[in-house]
Amino acid sequence: MLWVFIIISAYLILAINSLVDNYLLLGPPNPKSYAFYIGTLGIITLVLIPFVGFSVPEISQILISLLAGIIFVLAIYFFYIGLEYFEPSRIVAAIGGLTPLFTFILISICSKRLIFSGIKEILAFFLLLLGSFLITFKKKKKISLSSFKISLIAAFLFALMFVLTKNVYLNQSFWHGFMWIRIGGFLAGICFLFVKQVRQEIFNKKSTFTKKTGSIFILNQGAGAGALILQNFAIYLAGINYLPFINALQGVQYVFLFILIFFLTKRFPKISEERFTKKIIIQKVLSIALICLGLIIFYF
Repeated sequence: MLWVFIIISAYLILAINSLVDNYLLLGPPNPKSYAFYIGTLGIITLVLIPFVGFSVPEISQILISLLAGIIFVLAIYFFYIGLEYFEPSRIVAAIGGLTPLFTFILISICSKRLIFSGIKEILAFFLLLLGSFLITFKKKKKISLSSFKISLIAAFLFALMFVLTKNVYLNQSFWHGFMWIRIGGFLAGICFLFVKQVRQEIFNKKSTFTKKTGSIFILNQGAGAGALILQNFAIYLAGINYLPFINALQGVQYVFLFILIFFLTKRFPKISEERFTKKIIIQKVLSIALICLGLIIFYF
């Protein structure tokens, strides 16, 4: 169960990462440009070749690895489209709830059996899923059909990426598989350069960062890359039946985010627009209790 602690560590880093991004950026980045950066920067992984070596697997594994990287970039793209055009809390809650379900369905179809063997696993999964959905949910307006479609596409792509990534790690060593997946992401990212808007934003736009915030931004992106490595290592270690739990455990990230915002808002009021009313605090505490209970049942 080492993967449980690794994925929780990854979600802690991602919580800090998203908080710093929110503080430095005035809004969600352009989906195409962000997908370009996420995809192309992954090629930096190749600097590890002198330390871990490089292997060429079978053609089928190369294709699956490249496809996993491409789908990861596409999932990020659709996720940020949702954030750009629709209510962020609705999109995050919908994707957070749908991704584990899609992962469960895909694995069950591939293995031709239900992957949960007992009532405790089902209960733990349900509690984690419910807590993850509730902690990101805001009662403002109903989710529209358009935003639900975007959520469905992004969630399915994330789930498919998880399943393909696990297939890669079942057939390759961690670092070699990780590098091949990042090469796939690089190829997907490069394709966004064919979009005029992306080229203009990348090559013509002046930097909005000062020397201080620029350094923080670079460090923050490095931390995000570290979290991605930890997340992939958790996928590598966990049994394929536990992939939906890795998805469902993302609620832990929002637990960390809520706690960080709660303690930092008074000193840095611009760090988040979150307002801590009595109803919101009750909702968050209930969500945290559900997630913790799910973790306890699952782990023990």
